[in-house]
Parts: sequence; C-alpha cells; structure tokens
Amino acid sequence: MRFAMRAAGKLATDYLLVDISNSFVKLAFATTNRIGKPSRLPTSGLSAVAMRRILRGHKVRTIVVSSVVPKKNKAIVAAAGSARILFLNPQLDLGVGIDYPQPRSIGADRLANAVAVAHLYGAPAIVVDFGTAVTFDVVSAAGDYVGGVIAPGLEAMTNYLYQRTALLPKLTLREPPRAIGKTTRDAMMSGAVFGYRGLVREILRRLTAENFRRKKPRIIATGGYAQLIASKLPEIKAVHPNLTLEGLRIVANRN
Repeated sequence: MRFAMRAAGKLATDYLLVDISNSFVKLAFATTNRIGKPSRLPTSGLSAVAMRRILRGHKVRTIVVSSVVPKKNKAIVAAAGSARILFLNPQLDLGVGIDYPQPRSIGADRLANAVAVAHLYGAPAIVVDFGTAVTFDVVSAAGDYVGGVIAPGLEAMTNYLYQRTALLPKLTLREPPRAIGKTTRDAMMSGAVFGYRGLVREILRRLTAENFRRKKPRIIATGGYAQLIASKLPEIKAVHPNLTLEGLRIVANRN
C-alpha cells in the first residue's frame, strides 16, 4: 500500500482504522481510498502502550474508531497524540439514514457495516457479521438502517458445550464430511456448522419476507466464520472480510 509522504521521518497516511469488538481489535492504516493489510489483537490486550507501539513510525491524520467496549476507548485517547479521533456514532454524516427508535443504542460496528454495504453494494441490503455474536443488519431500499437481529456467535455456542459438559471436546471448526457424525467430535461439528447454517438461512428468509417483497436485498457476509458458513448458503452473494473497516474509511471521508 502506498502512503502519501514521509513527515519528520515518519510514514504519513490519512487514517488508522480501529474496530474494537468484544473478542478482538482489528486495525488497519488507510488512505482516503484504500485500506492497508489489517492486523488484530485480543481486546483484552488493547492498552495505551499497545496503541503507541502500533502508531510508532507513523504520522496519522485521524484515528477512526468503532467500539462496542467503551472501557477500551481511553486507550485510544491516551495514545492519539496530535491525531484527531473520530468515534463512529449516529450523529456523524454516515451516508445512510437511520430509521430506528434509539439510534445511540446501535452498535458502532453495525452502523459501519450498514454504511459500507450501502456504499459498496447498494440498497436494499443485509449484512451478516459472524463475530462473537452473529448480527444481521438491514438497509432498506430507501437507504436507511432499519434494525436487525442478534444471535449467539458460532464459536460462543461451541465453547459453551465444551465448558458446560464433562466429555465434549473443544472444536476447531471446519466443514463436516457428512451429517451423521461417527465420532463425538464429528457429531458436534455437524451440529455446529449445519445447524448454524440453518439458523442463518431461517433468519434471512424471515427478514427478506418481512421487508423485501418487491426487490430482493443484496446479502453480504463478514466476520471470522463468514467464509465457512456462507460458502454453502446461496442466499449470501459475497463475503467481504474487511467490511467494517471499509465502513470506517467511508465515514471518515464524509466527516
């Protein structure tokens, strides 16, 4: 990725994009029109010291943040130095409307996803984000964020089985070879992957039936298990691994 210039011995660029979720923080340096290679660290490891280490050698104009862990925001503030900080919120110019009773209660990552999907794929659209929770966010044909669905994440469900039972193992998730498991691990894998696809398919079916009787929405997936689950769901038209970061870049450009 090319950055604009070097300033005082530092690599200068427009943005550092920071997506703080419950499990991981995803970061990427970016110009106004392109995102660099993302990196990530556990949310528990996000601190002012860690942020200063990431920023070392870079001169960043704006740090753009979506955060669902408010107690970690102070680490960004402490490390920002002279950089402007832009926390994504409903009061910013998002490029999408918000048709929702309490806009401040919408997760910043969900807003970022709505911004990105509308800008990159058009409306109407649904984003399925496979994170700690799986979220479904709906952008209407008019280009408004109208709400969505939150369900337990795939890893959270399988970890719960492991933690709450004496004999069931911890899984590394992958595509099952068949529905009928011949071992405990294979049986759990079938329940996790095939069962989770059923959950996603049914929620998408209901969202589409309730909201999009005339024009079908574009359905885009993102998040950690998007590729595994979406690969066998024809309803999902594309997987965009950096959709949330793209939303942050777009919001920064508009503000």
